Amino acid sequence: MRKLFFLLAIWATVPAFAQTDFDSWLAAFRQDAAAQGISADTLDAALTGMRPVERVIQLDSGQPEFLSTFADYLGKRVTPDQVARGQAKLAEHAELLTAVEQKYGVPKNVLVAFWGLETNYGATMGSLNIPASLATLAWEGRRSAFFRKQLLDALRIIDAGHVAAIDMNGSWAGAMGHMQFMPSTFRAYAVDGDGDARIDLWQSLPDAMHSAANYLKRADWRAGEPVAIEVRLPAGFDWRQARMAHRLPVADWAARGVAPMDGGALPAVAGRAAVVLPQGWQGPAFMVFDNFDVVMDWNRSVSYALSVAQLAQQVAGGSALVALPAEIGSLTTEQMKFLQTALNELGFDAGKPDGLPGPRTQTALRLYQVKHQLPADGYPAPSVLADVERRHAESAAAGTLIKPAPTFAGPDGQP
Repeated sequence: MRKLFFLLAIWATVPAFAQTDFDSWLAAFRQDAAAQGISADTLDAALTGMRPVERVIQLDSGQPEFLSTFADYLGKRVTPDQVARGQAKLAEHAELLTAVEQKYGVPKNVLVAFWGLETNYGATMGSLNIPASLATLAWEGRRSAFFRKQLLDALRIIDAGHVAAIDMNGSWAGAMGHMQFMPSTFRAYAVDGDGDARIDLWQSLPDAMHSAANYLKRADWRAGEPVAIEVRLPAGFDWRQARMAHRLPVADWAARGVAPMDGGALPAVAGRAAVVLPQGWQGPAFMVFDNFDVVMDWNRSVSYALSVAQLAQQVAGGSALVALPAEIGSLTTEQMKFLQTALNELGFDAGKPDGLPGPRTQTALRLYQVKHQLPADGYPAPSVLADVERRHAESAAAGTLIKPAPTFAGPDGQP
């Protein structure tokens, strides 16, 4: 009966032709997995009766209507309740977390912050079957090579006896356990923290915490150094200096008048630091250190990394964010695409209009802001969009827009 419920959980309604295509793909994949040493028992347990999961395809192809601001992101994840629960977890698991900190050098409040952000302290680890989700993503085509590798690693984890195929559940993208490790991350960094000769990132908190700390240590975590601190910038600060790639010794930032928001001294660290403005010049400012790069290695989102720092600080009894953004609101994805198109046509190379404010778009926006004597923070605020819209309309009326070169593509988008 449990096997039946397992199959029903991973099945989804898909067109018959798609199921036929998936069956062919799965048969070929099974042969390849067997050739790579995956046992027949594991392949039977994980793949028999498998069907593509339509919900996974929908989630993979979806794009949010609005871009999330840092304030919105932080406000949803670092709440008074989340802080209080983190403090309770810190006390409840003090012995384990202290032992992990002593072994790996990663502070226990930082580990609790990761735990809170990843799975709400273990409450939301995901309920989708990992092999079924990964097979769907590998078959579907978008990033198929990546997810095929993840599926093979998931099968190797099952083959090693760490978890049964029926119990390997997690997010739609394949992340699993208390700390949401991908299968490749599991195989590279997960460790047996409780000494039972298995690595169980779902049911064993010692395994999960030791594994997370092992990952961070091997990513060059610097013991005794912070991730990020909120800072106050001096009057007349050159906003062009506030970017991840611009690193200076902490003493140089202090000489420029950058100071901690709490009035204390800037920390003594071995490496260089950067100033970042996650919501532009009218929002909070942070100084980030080498450990910020380690958190970014875990998750490439600046908002995520700053949220880890904020939650860790507050769980340890520190203060909440002081500065709040003066300009609220965010662009829709379509507005972001227009902004990128307009920048391109005004002569500032923002790259392909994809609705994502990546480094190329930020650089183009900074150049635009410098030219038009605006604060050059590279942040796509609504007020900046309004300025670009106005100048774009003026250039269109004057016939001075730069049109992209033709691609000679056919109606289907192919050359």
